[in-house]
Amino acid sequence: MWLEVNGEPTITWMCTPDQLEELAVGWLHGEGYIRALADLRRLRPCATDLGFWADVVPELVDAVKHEERRHVLASGCGAVTTALGDPATLTRRGVVSLPALAEMRALFKTLFQRGERYHDSGGIHAAALTDGMTLLHHAEDIGRHNAVDKVIGSALLAGRSLSGLGLLVTGRISGELAFKAARAGLGYVATPSVPSSLAVDIARRSGMTLVGRAVSGSPQVHSPHAGR
Repeated sequence: MWLEVNGEPTITWMCTPDQLEELAVGWLHGEGYIRALADLRRLRPCATDLGFWADVVPELVDAVKHEERRHVLASGCGAVTTALGDPATLTRRGVVSLPALAEMRALFKTLFQRGERYHDSGGIHAAALTDGMTLLHHAEDIGRHNAVDKVIGSALLAGRSLSGLGLLVTGRISGELAFKAARAGLGYVATPSVPSSLAVDIARRSGMTLVGRAVSGSPQVHSPHAGR
């Protein structure tokens, strides 16, 4: 699927072909093209192809173009390259309360139960936003970054505030994924796997908590507030 922003070709995804509007909106937010849904003036789907034309506030496009970013090879399925910004530009957040271990396991159990494509194929990623008690938005995709964009886009389209929510993912927490979550203002990201060292660094700089091995008996909590 392709996306043009203000008339310019911007990105082409390899993705699972559902929740495509959510994918486009979430990606625009994660890359800084929009800060809120109001910044997206129009999103028009192509009638003959998998693609969208997005019209956004021009000043935000200019800011993205002038922001110092590194184009790197993405570490996940469904993408070729990504532009990783400077973590110092992210807004720091306060201390966030994590769900108890039993509650975290229950949330992941629900996430796995909702994974229809995962149960069919065994080869797909899932992501969900949670308030610590229930799953608010859920998505599956061949690429874990795409799944995250989909749930963030779903929340924005629903008019839901992202601040302080938790993100559950089924794969490793990469630097790209951590940056998307930090830009969205999420309180924490949890996974049955582990975060990369770059993800931990981004989370520390932005004040976000990462939880590795979240369904094990000994979760690895990477908290920027530890010892304060």
